[in-house]
Amino acid sequence: MENVHLAVEDEDLYSGYNDFNSTFFTEELENDIGFQQALRTSQGRRPLMTAKLPGTAIGGRPLASSFGSRVPLASSAGRPVTGAVQEGAARPMTSIRAAGYTSTMMRGSTFDTLGQHRGPAPPLEGKNEDAPEEKIKIMEKKVNDLIEESCMAYSSGASQLALEKAKEARRKEQALVRQREQSGTADHINLDLTYSVLLNLANQYEHNEMYPEALNTYQVIVKNKMFNNPGRLKVNMGNIYFQQKNYPKAIKFYRMALDQISNAHKEMRIKIMQNIGVVFLRMGQYSDAITSFEHIMRESPNITTGYNLVLCNYATGDREGMKKAFQMLISVPLGIDDEDKYIPATDDSSTNMVIDAIKNDKLYQMERDKKAQAEKYIMTAAKLIAPAIETSFASGFDWCVDMVKASQYVELANDLEINKAITYLRQKDFNQAVETLKTFEKKDSRVKSVAATNLSFIYFLEKDYDQADRYADLAMNANRYNPAALVNKGNTVFVKQDYEKAAEFFKEALKNDSSCTEGLYNLGLTYKRLNRLEDALDCFLKLNAILRNSDQVMCQIADLYEQLGDLQQAIEWLMQVISVTPTDPHILAKLGKLHNDEGEKSQALHYYSESFRYFPSNINVITWLGAYYLDTQFCENAIQYFERATLIQPTQVKWQLMVASCYRRSGNYQKALETYQNIHRKFPDNVECLRFLVRLSTDMGLKEVQDYATKLKKAEKTKEIQEQRVRSGRESSSRGRRGSREGSAGISTPVLTSPMKSSITDSSNSSRGERRSGKNISLPASNEPYESSSPKELDAYYVDPLGPLMERPKTGAKRVVEEDFADEDIGDDLLPE
Repeated sequence: MENVHLAVEDEDLYSGYNDFNSTFFTEELENDIGFQQALRTSQGRRPLMTAKLPGTAIGGRPLASSFGSRVPLASSAGRPVTGAVQEGAARPMTSIRAAGYTSTMMRGSTFDTLGQHRGPAPPLEGKNEDAPEEKIKIMEKKVNDLIEESCMAYSSGASQLALEKAKEARRKEQALVRQREQSGTADHINLDLTYSVLLNLANQYEHNEMYPEALNTYQVIVKNKMFNNPGRLKVNMGNIYFQQKNYPKAIKFYRMALDQISNAHKEMRIKIMQNIGVVFLRMGQYSDAITSFEHIMRESPNITTGYNLVLCNYATGDREGMKKAFQMLISVPLGIDDEDKYIPATDDSSTNMVIDAIKNDKLYQMERDKKAQAEKYIMTAAKLIAPAIETSFASGFDWCVDMVKASQYVELANDLEINKAITYLRQKDFNQAVETLKTFEKKDSRVKSVAATNLSFIYFLEKDYDQADRYADLAMNANRYNPAALVNKGNTVFVKQDYEKAAEFFKEALKNDSSCTEGLYNLGLTYKRLNRLEDALDCFLKLNAILRNSDQVMCQIADLYEQLGDLQQAIEWLMQVISVTPTDPHILAKLGKLHNDEGEKSQALHYYSESFRYFPSNINVITWLGAYYLDTQFCENAIQYFERATLIQPTQVKWQLMVASCYRRSGNYQKALETYQNIHRKFPDNVECLRFLVRLSTDMGLKEVQDYATKLKKAEKTKEIQEQRVRSGRESSSRGRRGSREGSAGISTPVLTSPMKSSITDSSNSSRGERRSGKNISLPASNEPYESSSPKELDAYYVDPLGPLMERPKTGAKRVVEEDFADEDIGDDLLPE
């Protein structure tokens, strides 16, 4: 009970709750001198006081409150000394040294948290470039810069410069290693830098086709066990052996690389397996290649591997394998989003701007190229296996079409049907091709346009120009921007000789597709027909910039320069043709003719002789060569050419007379007499032969002279009667034509005349197109053997849905060039008509 306190009745139980302790009053701390001084002395520094008790720091110093009262601290009376506070010295502070404070501040100094009283910071200590470590760092930077310059040079196409930079980087890296060894820091050699230098050097050797040096460099990397995963570079070594066509070694290194790559790197292993399969394919080991490709198609299928698998099965003739491989090919996912995302679905301008921006970005181009490549492989595989998987190619195409319709490439089914028609066309089965193409008349506009274009092409080849015109119109109505349809329409108008309208269609085709070479070629031919030679020349020069090695285009340019009178330019362009087709006899003959027109007989002889060597049946070349040797008094050399002409045209007596004349001029009268006698037996009424027989028999004193003279008189009389009949017939027809003209209101009638004979002479200074002076040799008329028909200068063509996967038939362009040079007469101009 003594610990129990009883409350007094008059005591307030709630007293003391309102008492205020001034120690916790903080509003006046800014005006409290003692508190502010304590802040300035940084917690432990107190004002200097004299200790009242020896051995203590502050003795019985009272604690100052905010009201100035002093409360003595009895608890500190017996505390041991922790630090003697001297005048001007500061108490050491160890608890806050990590925060940046020190005990060197003099007592009474201000509290400067930013250190502004210390003034500006001292300057940075400069690098000593002569120090070994600094030299090494500088050299490493130079090596890295050289590697980067080498890579940039290769990316810009300067392979040789890239190799030089790589070699220089290797030299500096070796000097860097030697310097580290000399400075005793060999343990700190930068292995990553050494690896980069060697790998870049090996790559540049490979790019410059210095394969032995590249293999040696790769070998240095592979044998160094300090590098991480150097075995992967055996793939690069295998690639080099593949380029060298050393296929067994390539497979060996591919397999070594495959063994050193773990299963975690699945994509890398798949790519190496694909390389192994390609090498087996090159070696003709199709079974091993099929094994590799089938493994890839199971693990990570792709379009290229599927196509190679189809090829291998086709090579082995395995029908079921081809079908299975084709099904695996068309089931490969492309991983491309639907193109509907590029179609604006709302009226939001910002969204439409984003769609327009990504419509043709690099990602979309990559997706488009990937899809085009897949479609190309599928189309090519279908066309390849269609004739082999079934008894007929039509059944094979039908099977491929059914498979494609059930796959993600359903839009390729129509293209396969069109390729089926094109295959019929290649086999010259025009009826089946037409029937197949006519099935597309009721399908969508794109397919209809392609089918109608091909039908127009077929009918044009068959010279059914009305049907060709009809289907050309149908193709244009289905797709007005189809350049092939416009070209075919222009061709149908061209054959009707409406050249102005044909030129308009060809120009429209070029507006829709500036790379339409057929339209540009035909436009040039149209300008030639309109006698607009400068415009035609401009068209063919543009075409030559696109088709650099086209002999047809260069021949047309040479022809135009000749018509414009610039023979030197014509010769230069024909020389370019000879560089492309050095064995073309017609071009060589044309060069001979142009040099002959320029008076350069020796050059003309060279080109005519070359033309005769490649094609000894050109009667014009034979005529020129024979006449040349006759004019130069080398009759023995002329005999072989006229004998060749006799074999070509045995019914023409003039060649046999020229052979006999050569014998007579060379002094071999006996051989000449025998030749004339043979001619007389074949052509008993030939007056010239009988005249020479009479002359030779008289000179040689033969008894057959009188007999030949009697036959000559009879033949001359018969010839005179025939000439009189011809003259009388011409006079009567002339009188009839005059009477007809007088009563026909001025309408003229064309007069048919016999073909003009052209001749060869040896004058070198006459102008182009004029006859040469000297001895003339009659040439065969245009209706004699070995004459070709008039040239056709059109180039109709069909559309292949996936581009020119087959050789386009030449319907006019090539034949124009050949006939231009084959049907000319020596001394005449080169005229396509």
